Amino acid sequence: GRLVKARDFSRRAVDAAIRADSKETAALWQVNAALREAEFGNTAAAKQDVAAALTLAPGRDVKLFAALTLARIGETARAKAIVQELEKSYPSQTVLKVYWLPTVKAAIALNANNSTQALVFLEAAAPYELGKPSQFQLGTLYPAYIRGQAHLVAHNGPAAAAEFQKFLNHRGIVLNFPLGALAHLQLGRAYAMAGETAKTRAAYQDFLALWKDADPDIPILKQAKAEYAKLQ
Repeated sequence: GRLVKARDFSRRAVDAAIRADSKETAALWQVNAALREAEFGNTAAAKQDVAAALTLAPGRDVKLFAALTLARIGETARAKAIVQELEKSYPSQTVLKVYWLPTVKAAIALNANNSTQALVFLEAAAPYELGKPSQFQLGTLYPAYIRGQAHLVAHNGPAAAAEFQKFLNHRGIVLNFPLGALAHLQLGRAYAMAGETAKTRAAYQDFLALWKDADPDIPILKQAKAEYAKLQ
């Protein structure tokens, strides 16, 4: 949750890559920063980082994470356009086809509160979600995270909890990927929906403990604190 530090690190990584004449690498750092901003609730910063990344080097993976970021901040039309472009340009790219594009499409469906459609899209990713997609040095469990959110939209607390619990069960896969910490908060929301009061409180406490040194102005942290205050 130390976003100022993370932004600084990303900025230096982008600058170093540009100096080394590796625009693709620079753009990937930039679009990764965009995705982090999106998940933390910083829509404007996410949009800015996506624009910068696509300007630097609009390669396959940059476009992919741009689409995911845009889907996560509700920019549905732009996300859909990039998905269609990727499907046309890389029809036989397996990781795209079975892992990433279903995840992006599910995120887009969730923007329309269509949890049923989101869950259908994510079926393709289920056998692969514990793997490490080639774009990262670690696993992201993104399909499980979006699936958990789909169950929250469908008001199915126990099913949502089972998805977010995967992050706790597979810490070695997720390592320090931002969703690992956020999964604790989502687990709290899932338990709250399921009426599991003690577990709800514990999950919120875990999240707030993990983020005790986080920058205080992060939107998702403010939401978590407000939700936790209501539990007291």
